[in-house]
Amino acid sequence: AMEKSYLSMFLLLIVISCALAKDAGKKDTPAKPKLPQTLSRGWGDQLIWTQTYEEALFRAKHSQKPLMIIHHLEDCPHSQALKKVFAEHKDIQKLAEKFILLNLVYETTDKNLAPDGQYVPRILFIDPSLTVRADITGRYSNRLYAYEPSDISLLYSNMQKALKLLKTEL
Repeated sequence: AMEKSYLSMFLLLIVISCALAKDAGKKDTPAKPKLPQTLSRGWGDQLIWTQTYEEALFRAKHSQKPLMIIHHLEDCPHSQALKKVFAEHKDIQKLAEKFILLNLVYETTDKNLAPDGQYVPRILFIDPSLTVRADITGRYSNRLYAYEPSDISLLYSNMQKALKLLKTEL
């Protein structure tokens, strides 16, 4: 009986060391984990994206971070153009780490996320008290939450604004 338990112990150790080796190997490879990449849909593969609106609200509330929601469509050229500059903008990608992030290719039932219509791309900020910051707008009066690639610096300062308001209010 003694030999048998040694053997099973030995097998267990082999299994554990294989599992550890697999994890260790992961860190060195530049290949990104699949899940965040699919959730990012190309808006920033190294950022952590939430899967659903409900999850995003929960995280914003409990982490006390603002939520940034990007509505877009895969086959919309305006969305694609904005996505490209957003993903390549180093400062935006860095600042985005301070937010709970969600990008949606479908509309939610929450009317607060479409204060002036359901167009794409549009970007809205929600503070941890779960209030939509309708006051953080882009430069177009007919589509308040739309951004063109040329508005990327305005989007950056709006992200800073969403974070600043937080410090003064909480």
